[in-house]
Amino acid sequence: MAATLAPATAPAELVAYLEAARVAIDGELVRRLTPPADDPGRLVEAMSYAATGPGKRLRPAVLFAAAEACGATRAAAMPAAAAIEMLHAYTLVHDDLPAMDDDDERRGRPTVHIAFGEAIAVLAGDGLLTAAFGALAELGAQAAPAVAVLAQRAGAAELLAGQALDLWGGASDLAGIERMHAAKTGALFAAAAELGAIAAGAPAATCAALGRYGMAIGIAFQHADDRDDAEMLEHAEAAAERMRVLCREARGIAAELGPRAATLDAIAAWIGSRA
Repeated sequence: MAATLAPATAPAELVAYLEAARVAIDGELVRRLTPPADDPGRLVEAMSYAATGPGKRLRPAVLFAAAEACGATRAAAMPAAAAIEMLHAYTLVHDDLPAMDDDDERRGRPTVHIAFGEAIAVLAGDGLLTAAFGALAELGAQAAPAVAVLAQRAGAAELLAGQALDLWGGASDLAGIERMHAAKTGALFAAAAELGAIAAGAPAATCAALGRYGMAIGIAFQHADDRDDAEMLEHAEAAAERMRVLCREARGIAAELGPRAATLDAIAAWIGSRA
């Protein structure tokens, strides 16, 4: 199965940016999740296994790019980037459980419940979710709005609602599919972009605009994932057009932020080009 939006397909300058972001966030996750000598049930080891396994780390990269577009350093955004990736990892651990998608393998490795057992997998997901909000507490004056955004995006109104829709039977028309994509995938991309702006201390209007940017590229990303998984092929042509429209919208938002948002523009252009 082809990898969805493999970084190698991006323009060279963006490839370099994504790789640098991946290395940076992986180092931070290792620092935060190195198992202690006393690790009952290998719980922290399971959390580390889930969060530091193979992956593109696109959400932290978007978060870094949004923070930089608003004038912040990557270091200032690092707690938020760690939070978004740990939360993403928690969703994957729980999605893979027998009660959900019942997957035995993810990214070429056994899933957490296969490697560590179901009970530890549940606790590892819970631990990553808790650690994500703990990381946001490190943002000082920006901690409260950051927590509010991640709680909204990852909660029952968005991300969890999308998973419930999927379990309930999904959708058959493009509008319903996009509603599910917005919740399951768009919500965390929106959170990533918005958290980057919050970490930078950007005005509320800028934070909201970057939330819309993240939602647009997140839905487009999920349309690409459907295509690469040979799912919903009856909607493939319409979905490709939606990818182009959504990424144009995202590029328009990036353009309003000026030259510092060049990486955000490049990310949206790359995703749109894969339609």
